[in-house]
Amino acid sequence: MDKKIYDIIVVGSGPAGLTSAIYARRAGKSVLVLEKEAFGGQITHSPKVENYPGYIEMSGNEFAEVLVNQALGQGAEIDLAEVTDVIDEGALKRVVTDAGDYECKAVIIAAGSKHRPLGVAREDELTGNGVSYCAVCDGAFYAGKHVAVIGGGNSALQEAVMLSERCSQVTVIQNLAFLTGEEQLIRKLQNTPNVDFIYNSVVDALEGRDELTGVIIYNTEENEYSLIECDGLFVAIGQMPENEPFLHVTKLNEYGYVDAGEDCTTETPGVFVAGDCRSKRVRQITTATGDGAVAAVAACRYLDTL
Repeated sequence: MDKKIYDIIVVGSGPAGLTSAIYARRAGKSVLVLEKEAFGGQITHSPKVENYPGYIEMSGNEFAEVLVNQALGQGAEIDLAEVTDVIDEGALKRVVTDAGDYECKAVIIAAGSKHRPLGVAREDELTGNGVSYCAVCDGAFYAGKHVAVIGGGNSALQEAVMLSERCSQVTVIQNLAFLTGEEQLIRKLQNTPNVDFIYNSVVDALEGRDELTGVIIYNTEENEYSLIECDGLFVAIGQMPENEPFLHVTKLNEYGYVDAGEDCTTETPGVFVAGDCRSKRVRQITTATGDGAVAAVAACRYLDTL
């Protein structure tokens, strides 16, 4: 029996990937979505989603379930497999996975990116229970409370500014002797009365059984440990795109993101990109689903030229 050749293979089942699948199926294209971990992507780790239009409140799992069911209902196929390479063979693309190879005419890369973790014990266990990676997503849950922000770059400082508007106290913990973000952000925070700074320090351990109650930090200059009591910890030490499998068909920027614009096209005909793995300024569910629609429409137009 001849091996099935899909019109489109989507790599990643987050909001961008599943939106791509929905749009492509509605255009009558055969679609396979490949996911290496959990269907739904990073959003499944969010206990509440309150900033997606049309939904007052839902959990990340609920949102992911709706998207998965919608894609399946449109006729998309979804399989668990880790993509290790994408090879351009002209009119066909070969997607190499740990479960075997697949062939298709177009590929949409929607592998996402993940927040760089602290790498301390119990971090996964307390994620969603005091440990967060997104002030836009979770900041409202800490209104009137004391939170700590880990990091000193623009992302961390922007998180701190946002949190300072609703939290009673924001403590910025930086591993260097200075902040590395923009001077305007630094000045704004330094002039905000409920923000304080701790320098030359890294998180050594997380306190709290079922919910975070504080962090133990290690001062690298003074060689001392201390406990910072807080209700929430926002980690903002960078993102980790996982784009290595696509090096043969895409150009990555210096940070590892696929170097593509708002049209979601790459330099390889038939290869498109959507969502958080693409170079962009705003990484939210809404921008991921927007990318998914754009990439799917572009892929369908490409297929119609073959």
